[in-house]
Amino acid sequence: PKPCLPTKQMSNKGLAGISVSNSTICTVGKQGLGLMYRGYNINDLAENCKFEEVAYLLLYGKLPTEEQLTEYLNKLASLSALTGELKTIIEVIPFSAHPMDFMRTVVSALGTLEPEGEDDAVDIVNRIISVGGPALLYWHHFHTNNTRIETECPEGRTMAEHFLYLLHQKQPSEFHVKVMNVSLILYAEHGFAASTFASRVTASTTSDMYSCIATAIGTLRGALHGGANEAAMKLLEKFSSVEEAEEGILNMLANKELIMGFGHRVYRKGDPRNKIIKKYSKELSLEPNGCPTLFAISEVIENVMSEKKKLFPNLDFYSASAYHQLGIPTGYFTPIFVLSRATGWGSHVIEQRNDNKLIRPTCTYTGPEPRDYIPIQSRL
Repeated sequence: PKPCLPTKQMSNKGLAGISVSNSTICTVGKQGLGLMYRGYNINDLAENCKFEEVAYLLLYGKLPTEEQLTEYLNKLASLSALTGELKTIIEVIPFSAHPMDFMRTVVSALGTLEPEGEDDAVDIVNRIISVGGPALLYWHHFHTNNTRIETECPEGRTMAEHFLYLLHQKQPSEFHVKVMNVSLILYAEHGFAASTFASRVTASTTSDMYSCIATAIGTLRGALHGGANEAAMKLLEKFSSVEEAEEGILNMLANKELIMGFGHRVYRKGDPRNKIIKKYSKELSLEPNGCPTLFAISEVIENVMSEKKKLFPNLDFYSASAYHQLGIPTGYFTPIFVLSRATGWGSHVIEQRNDNKLIRPTCTYTGPEPRDYIPIQSRL
């Protein structure tokens, strides 16, 4: 008799619409619209908070008091220094490497230099978000300027301000810091996105925090996830005028090419983060050194995509023009995503550990029926 094969199971490609677990961290797209971190609306957080307040909320479960925020800022500042061993590793990573490969390597290196001990999970996340930006920009200046910059963050300085300071080696404007801060808040958490789910799969095996974060970084690297903001910038750079952009996008749609930065797996009525970052991108374009043509091209593409495909821009689309106007190299867009989302990843890893079961789904087999083995000399 033939052996029993599994019966065909119901499955959704890409796990679309499948709830795989409960979570207290984030609500994404409830009733097609909206985003909340631990019950707080993203609009309120982006308008009123420093990124560090949101990081504290995600990692510790509540918004900090003034005293707790000051202590947390100082703690993060103390964790921003690069050790001699880490500098040595950074310096030998070729500048031809993709910045996301660099970020993944730094996290793995930290895992060997500062391995996780008992009850170290939150401290490791704090270390990663504190040192990730300085490490990236140490690497940047070492290879572009042949300079070993000082990376340690002064007490009280926010991550947003410190990143822009290290990048440009001068004090950024308050408005630029505000835009960077808002961006970090918008990217901090987004439910069971691909990278977060990947980190929870790794966590479910009882692996260490560094492995969970490295898993997430590798997942985020893809253009269909975090790499979409880089792809959006490359798209915008193809056009020098709104007329050229309109014609170009129409041609791309006619050729069935993928336009990055539009639509979303969960949101159906629009990405609530988009209008926030679009506002700041527009304000940046009106500055003396802004790029009004770039913003106008972005709006034309948005209008064409709305009219022809009924698709809305997601966070990545206007983040591209905002980052560009902050003077951030395109290759660093997704690493900034890492610096922010590591707070969400870490929160999910901790949540997974607190109520763990190995994540091991099944699949529907669609291969050949049972067949006889063929000796090698008889194979065609």
